[in-house]
Amino acid sequence: MRVRYDLTQEQLANIVNVRRETIGHIEKNKYNPSLVLAYKIARALNSTIEEVFTFSGNAKDTRERGV
Repeated sequence: MRVRYDLTQEQLANIVNVRRETIGHIEKNKYNPSLVLAYKIARALNSTIEEVFTFSGNAKDTRERGV
């Protein structure tokens, strides 16, 4: 989605005030952003969190991990 807006990882990182590496890790599914960061990224891409990110799991999985 970032590419659709012709943004580099560096540009998006600057907009949402994180390091470029953070954006790279999010894109490679190596890092799950906080809700606040997910919201900032979605806003920067003129989208909703649901359009930018997918969630795989259910409430039972979350409870089992103690989250």
